[in-house]
Order: sequence, then C-alpha cells, then structure tokens
Amino acid sequence: MKKLLLLIFSFISLNTFAQLQEANLLGTWNDPTLPPSSFHNNTYNEIWGLAVNDAEIAVIGSTMGTHFIDVTDPSNPTEITDAFVPGAVQGTNIVHRDYHDFGGYLYTVCDESSNSTLQIIDISDLPNSVNVVYDSNDILNRAHNIFIDSASARIYASGVRRNGISGFTNIQVIDISDPTAPVVLNNYNDIPYSHDVYVEDDIVYSNCGNDGFFVVDFTDATNPIILGSMSTYTQQGYNHSGWLANDKQHYYLADETFNRDMKVVDVSNFDDISVLSTFNAEQTLATIPHNLIVRCDVLYVSYYFEGIQIYDISDPANPVRTHFYDTSTETNTNGLYRGNWGVYPFLPSGNILASDMQNGLFVLEAISEHNCEGSVSTKTPTDIYNNIITYPQPATDFIQIEIQTTDNQADTNFELIDLTGRTVQVFASQNLLEGKNEITFDLNSSISNGIYFLRISSKKGSQSHKIIVRK
Repeated sequence: MKKLLLLIFSFISLNTFAQLQEANLLGTWNDPTLPPSSFHNNTYNEIWGLAVNDAEIAVIGSTMGTHFIDVTDPSNPTEITDAFVPGAVQGTNIVHRDYHDFGGYLYTVCDESSNSTLQIIDISDLPNSVNVVYDSNDILNRAHNIFIDSASARIYASGVRRNGISGFTNIQVIDISDPTAPVVLNNYNDIPYSHDVYVEDDIVYSNCGNDGFFVVDFTDATNPIILGSMSTYTQQGYNHSGWLANDKQHYYLADETFNRDMKVVDVSNFDDISVLSTFNAEQTLATIPHNLIVRCDVLYVSYYFEGIQIYDISDPANPVRTHFYDTSTETNTNGLYRGNWGVYPFLPSGNILASDMQNGLFVLEAISEHNCEGSVSTKTPTDIYNNIITYPQPATDFIQIEIQTTDNQADTNFELIDLTGRTVQVFASQNLLEGKNEITFDLNSSISNGIYFLRISSKKGSQSHKIIVRK
C-alpha cells in the first residue's frame, strides 16, 4: 500500500513575489450531470465574471449553455438555477463558448453548429435571474471569440461564420451603443484568419494563428488601417491569444502549440514589432498555454494541464512566475487538450476565477497587485498553515499528514471534499500541538479516482488543499 504525505508548514510572507507559491483555493463548483464534448472530453469552456447588485457572479460555459454561479461567498459557489441559459445548440458537439459584458448585458457566442446564435442576456436582476433579450443568427451564427471595447461600445468578433456566406469573416465589428440592437459596422477580411483579439481604443491586436500577429486601427470602422504585423518570430507556433500590458509597450502572446514558450512582444513601434523575450510554466512535461489576461502588474495564464500560472510583470519584459494552482488531474499528453481553459481576475474582491475543461469552476484567493492606476491591492491570504505541499501524488489507501503549527490548536477537523463541495469522508478530529504533528488517516474504499480537497478547520479558520486519488 502506498502512502500520501501531506506536508503542511508555515513560512514567511505569503504575499511577496520573492518565492513561488501555490495560490489559495477558496471554493469549487461543477455539475456531474452535464455531458462532455466528443472532441476534447470537455464539459466546460470559457469563464467570465460579473459584479451585479453587490454580488459577485462567475459565468462558465458548458456543452449545454451558460451557467451563472454566485461566488459572493467564495467558499460556497452556488449555481443560480433560475439564471441558466440554454445554448441555441446543446450537446456533445459543443466545445467552445465565449463571453463579454457591457452596459448590464452579457454577450455570448458559440463556435460550433450552423444553428448557433449571438445571445444577449439582461443581467440586471442577478443574483436572482436573467432574461435573454436577443437570440439570433442574423448577424452571425458562429464566432470563436468576442472582445468588447467599452469606450466605443463595439464588439470585435473573431473567426466568424455567417449564414449564407462561405468561409470565415476574420473580424466582425458590431455597434452595441444600443445594447440590445446590434448593428454590423464591418465584416473585415484584409488580414488572415483572426483566432482571438485584444482591443483598446479601437486598436485591434489580432492573434492570427499560423499567420502571426497583426495590429489594425479600427477608429474608422469602415476604413481600417493596418498599423503593423509580425509574420515570423522565435519559437513560432499557432498564435492563439494575447493581452496588452498596462504600459501599452508590451504585449504577451501565447502560441497554442505544445512546448512553445509564451512571448513578450515589443509593440512600442508598430513598424518594428518583435519578440523581446520568452517564458513558460517551468515544467519538463508536455505543456501548452491557452488564454491569458493582464490585471495591474500581474499576468494570469490558463495553461491547460498545468492549471493557472501567475507572473509578476512589474518588469514587463521579464515575467517572473510567482503563483500557480493546478486544476487538472489529466496526464500531460502531447496532442491532447485538457485542463485549465480560462482565467478571470477582474472581480472587485480580486478573487480569481478559473475554468477547468473537465473539473468546472475554481475560485482562488486574490494575490497582491500594484500599478492599478495608482491603487494597490492589499488583500492578504488567510491561510492558517500558509503553504501546503503534498507528496507523493497520487494517493491510494492512506493519507499521512505532517502539520507544523505555531501554537496549540485543539479540535482541528479534517474532511475530504469532492469537486461538487460534497463531504465524502470525515476524519477524526485532532488536538494539534505547537510544532510538528504527524497524523495518518485511512481512505474509505468507496472513494473513487479524482480530485478532492482536504479541508482542515479549527476555531482559527479553515484551509483546503488539493489531493489526487488514483487507485
């Protein structure tokens, strides 16, 4: 019989960027009744976040539609069942949905089926319910991604399919100054297929797959101007997605190609766009990045098998990996797409939302950020034991725990919780003494393979850490 040793110990300054740390998990949600896709075995796809009526809401896409999860209490994510919006097309052929909000409405697209639609959802009554006010494929029936430039009230949709039109519309520009009455301004094809875009002040930074990177000025939506491009670059792969740094001089780019680094791109001179440096998840296994977002001086990356990877970009040209959280139990396999799909760090609390293709929603605690237009996030972690390290992984029959505490903690409780938040096993409570405590628990034979969380709680609070069971 194998044993799993969970080593839990305190160390100084969890906030500092001086050492790599595991982000603190606050809560999870999934629905095991939802079917996975037949393409990538993914039940879930994109993640988005909303702050409505003093509530924080996670939006997560699935094969069946759009789910609204109340994460105001991040330790207890709860689906708002009256707010579920079925997709125009549902089922195992659905891989990809995408979201963006504007003016009290959520805009959603799907990238499968000629019967898919653009949906506009009134979110003003959250956290109670939502109302679909537009559901049509008159403008588009499929799109890979959407990005809204709120300053100009425009949707920029990429990889668009339109009824009756063969091939792709590479970028479609849609006026939503009247949020429920979208009007197409341009169906643009003067650059190659656009897989994803980042837009600011109507300057579109387009990730064009195997054709590289283009920057286009859409200030005059009917007469766009190509400002610059980068058709070849170091470690080039499939240019998937990117995000502009706050200094507007650097762009972070992810090639969705196995074992390719991410890139720091110099966009200070559109006549000479070039890669300044590369960086990665610092793993030796087959790895692949997916989506990325910048907030303040922090870069958040969804890294498929490697979960969430977080980087300090206070020196924009030299990202430093500071935090991680692995959402996935999948084995790293070149050619397969599994694990963390997306990340969203813009909730008022600073808490981080992540979607795992197989395991659903993860809510992680905010980390310190600076250079937020003069503001500084001062949110600090609430760990009792600070860092938790588990080894070896996975567990089979036993959990052996070594806990080092700074004081006595009577009646400390231990529970094993599954991804739906259900307690699957309660272990005997323990009286922990200052210093090192060693405890061994048997796992019930009924515990099946998968991701679980060991919740440790006492009068001082609670803390959870992921473990993997594989028998």
